[in-house]
Amino acid sequence: MTLPLAVCVSGRGSNLGAIIDAIAAGRLDARITLVVSSRAGAPALERASRASVPTAVHAVTNATRADAQRAMARAIVASGARLVVLAGYDRILTDGFWDELGAIPVINIHPSLLPAFGGLNGMRVHEAVLRSGARESGATVHRAQPGPVDDGEILVQRRVAVLPGDDAEALAARVLAEEHLALVEAVGRLARQAAV
Repeated sequence: MTLPLAVCVSGRGSNLGAIIDAIAAGRLDARITLVVSSRAGAPALERASRASVPTAVHAVTNATRADAQRAMARAIVASGARLVVLAGYDRILTDGFWDELGAIPVINIHPSLLPAFGGLNGMRVHEAVLRSGARESGATVHRAQPGPVDDGEILVQRRVAVLPGDDAEALAARVLAEEHLALVEAVGRLARQAAV
């Protein structure tokens, strides 16, 4: 059974692109029913449009977050998705989102080896890794759930060495390449489980 999934984005859409490419190449038995963005101008929306994937924008500000995320969850349910992938979605999900979504599972990609550096995002993760003196970093796909962020069951981790002379940008680029692989692997596993 081909797994129908929704992808939530906020930025450039490189992780979304990895999923789209894996589906197109036949490496992933899934189809994207909806791409939802928290920002109207997110480049990820153009990436989805080029792949003929339906899109929606549920713009989020601090004042509108609860209502926007409730509407986002309703749109995801209406799309028929059986999995939600947070692929660079930059907002913490409200209780209302979870209430509307029901039992549909949600996974998230994080640019560190969780639980290390959980709760951070963007370049702050890589800066913290470098400040800590860690010898490795990486990418984690985990189940998202109500409550503390970056705290769900770990599904896939991919490791990246921290190299002498690394700055946050160099480390981020290597981690991002592993994010793409980890996310496709995790979705693939869940698709196979759904087919059983």
